[in-house]
Amino acid sequence: MTEPAELREPDLPRTAKVRRRGLRTGWTTGTCAAAAAKAAVTALVTREVQDAVEIGLPSGRRVSFPVESCQLWPAAAAPGGAPAGGPVPGAAGSGAVGSGALRAEAVVVKDAGDDPDVTDGARLTASVSWRGEAGLELDGGIGVGVVTKPGLGLELGGPAINPVPRKMITEAVGEAVDLAGRGLRVIISVPDGERMARKTTNGRLGILGGISILGTTGIVRPFSTASWRASVEQAVAVLAAQGEGSLVLCTGGRTEKGAMGLLPGLPEVCFVEVGDFTGAALRRAVQHGVARVVFVGMAGKLTKLAAGVLMTHYTRSKVSTGLLGDITRAAGGDADLAARVSEANTARHAVELWTAAGLLGAAGTELCRRVAGVLGRFGAELAAAPEPPSGQEAPDEPVAERPPDEAPPARTPPARTPSVRTPPARTPSARTPPVIEVIMVDFTGRRLVAAFPERAA
Repeated sequence: MTEPAELREPDLPRTAKVRRRGLRTGWTTGTCAAAAAKAAVTALVTREVQDAVEIGLPSGRRVSFPVESCQLWPAAAAPGGAPAGGPVPGAAGSGAVGSGALRAEAVVVKDAGDDPDVTDGARLTASVSWRGEAGLELDGGIGVGVVTKPGLGLELGGPAINPVPRKMITEAVGEAVDLAGRGLRVIISVPDGERMARKTTNGRLGILGGISILGTTGIVRPFSTASWRASVEQAVAVLAAQGEGSLVLCTGGRTEKGAMGLLPGLPEVCFVEVGDFTGAALRRAVQHGVARVVFVGMAGKLTKLAAGVLMTHYTRSKVSTGLLGDITRAAGGDADLAARVSEANTARHAVELWTAAGLLGAAGTELCRRVAGVLGRFGAELAAAPEPPSGQEAPDEPVAERPPDEAPPARTPPARTPSVRTPPARTPSARTPPVIEVIMVDFTGRRLVAAFPERAA
């Protein structure tokens, strides 16, 4: 039942630059891996190197990618060894290999758009070869992490290639060859992936030796930038301008779709993909007098919020499994289960432990209750704070990030702090904080797990 002693809204990471132009979306590692795989398989089948490739995204949209390099090894090479003459170079349009091909390799370079992504520029490499059994065998090579801990929804000891990218790779390859009749082995590699992974939380999560191949939509949207926070604030302002009294904050695209299914009576404008900026969204909701805020998320984000962290970027916060252990006890779990949850690798692992113990509903409801308490407390503090002087408002464009312990320059007042010319603060306003509801969904983003106040599944 313990509430966090303080509510925190950490600064953005240093890489989150303030941008004054439209944000450019990019491509996930999963999309680039699928493109590389299709290019390599097409080269293997046609015996012609590829300079471009087209694949489908989960939405059905078709996208073309340039192929950075493509190589073919002729079938005349000695089995199991390198071809006598080495690979046939894969310069764009270099022509066909006269004999059959034993192996092919293609590279697609990741463009992350305007997201500060450590894998921007990564060379997603697919090496493909025939195998005797029909179907696709997918594995990870150099620079792709290996899963060593539970809680990620992936096979222990297998490559860190998430389910949606696996499906994308399979579908992309299936456009080039009939997998029902022929067998292929595809190995996804990322040169320098191990170095890139050092800048991520992979090691703490038990993903060793490289990066993860990720993505649920195939598109990188810059949720983690300062400009994304501005877009969240603007979305709340648009909602209020249309006279809507309910704001539904969703952590991403999957949760937004799930939330729309759970709250079918609300118009689309009420749903906002909040990313990491729950605090910023609530601040705008209070300023615009929004009466009801519903937060929809999965266990990881909810745990951070329950701990009092209102800006949940991974570089500024982490999941407190100790808090989840406390929730386990509050939900009726015994000491042994609480201890195992406290030592869980991830929030997903904790959910798996709750599920196995038959405690998911009770623990999920308790987690939602705590999040509702934190958000309600934050909303009440915002509502009680003095209003900005007439004609002034906190800027939509956030200030550039600085490290959390670094003081701002002497000539620049801290964000949201009045300058010396500001008149004395007014008395607290009579603004009413929004009513808070919290919904926990499963890891597909579609199914209701628990809620506070409780609601029918």
